[in-house]
Amino acid sequence: MEVAQTANAPNAESFWAAMQELRESQKETAQQMKETDRRMQETERVLKESKKALDKQIGSLTNLFGDLTLGMVAPRLQEKFAGLGFVFLRSNLNVVFEDKKNDVSFEVDVLLENGERAMLVEVKTKITEERVNKHIIRLEKMRKYADLHGDKRIFLGAVAGFAMTDNERNIVLEQGFYLIEPDGENFFITEPNEKPKEW
Repeated sequence: MEVAQTANAPNAESFWAAMQELRESQKETAQQMKETDRRMQETERVLKESKKALDKQIGSLTNLFGDLTLGMVAPRLQEKFAGLGFVFLRSNLNVVFEDKKNDVSFEVDVLLENGERAMLVEVKTKITEERVNKHIIRLEKMRKYADLHGDKRIFLGAVAGFAMTDNERNIVLEQGFYLIEPDGENFFITEPNEKPKEW
């Protein structure tokens, strides 16, 4: 006696057709995923290149603002510090100290000097706590360099900048640095909270 197949009952042929369709669908999905990965990698690459270009432009602008700040502040620093009782006979910009033998190297934006003391001035568009800490390290290097080369002068620090918060302003002054800030076309110097720190 034969059993009649119903129209809805699966047979081997329809099963293999469904499997084939599933395989094709999986291949298509795998292709789509590969294409999505490729597009994501391409997008990531473009974003990285864009970020690099933007960072370079921001760096150029920051340098430009830094140069403008330096250009505004440097020419009158001797005169301004004279008003605070310091007579600096020399003012030098972008001074590089390098002692490869003793592994000491650093750069000073403005170096004001006389026979007894020198003032290392860090000039930035924006002052941050990190930059203040780097200036402390710079002064420590200056002291080390000076000791290695028989320079017995006292070293002081100052920080000049256009943009800073009250907190950053307080950090500068608490670290024993002089604070140089713009005031229209001029600038003013605030003395540290306590006695200026000496190195």
